[in-house]
Amino acid sequence: MVSPFETDVKWESFLKYGTRQFCKGKTIIYKQGTMGEGFYYLHKGLVKIISTTAKGNDRLLNIVVPGQIMGVQSMDRHTHFTTAVAVKNSVVYHFSCAQFQEMLKAQPELLSLFTQTVSQKLRILLFAINMKALTSEEQIASLLLNLCDDFKNYEVPLTQQDLADCAGLTRITVYKILKQWKESGIIEIKNRTFVIQKPELLRYPYRYTQTALTV
Repeated sequence: MVSPFETDVKWESFLKYGTRQFCKGKTIIYKQGTMGEGFYYLHKGLVKIISTTAKGNDRLLNIVVPGQIMGVQSMDRHTHFTTAVAVKNSVVYHFSCAQFQEMLKAQPELLSLFTQTVSQKLRILLFAINMKALTSEEQIASLLLNLCDDFKNYEVPLTQQDLADCAGLTRITVYKILKQWKESGIIEIKNRTFVIQKPELLRYPYRYTQTALTV
């Protein structure tokens, strides 16, 4: 779920164009319905992207990990149609539209890569919509696997509360599911990190025979 723009660009050389911001856990970085101008790059921490429905319910759309960007929809200087919330203490860099123009002068190929990122965000949105049809167990499995793809290994530095917040599930539900998986040898939990021992059982839920838990 990582786009070429987020993996190929050496962001450290571009941070000088952005404005550094420290966000405590549960801080709103940008809010749905507010006017945006530019985009954000996550340097440290973890951020969840949610959308509020007409009924006032929040729906998880995406998890942003270090090295990824967010808020690209406001590059046209329109309102944000999502909200970004820091799951834990995070460091982000904001790049205004003017700063992005400076970056383009230094590296023109950023334009095509940025377009690919927007396309990737649409695929993420489709994934989020489809995930709502899954059981709680399948939602957590999908979320963990996607985070593994983002971190490029099978160790995910999250707590159970982080995972519950990201998935929009209760901590009790997450605890029960992870307890079953730990007893079955699917995962281990070490120093606030989930280590996935048998990713194939999470990637193909029909191989896992225990009954899915619900909220």
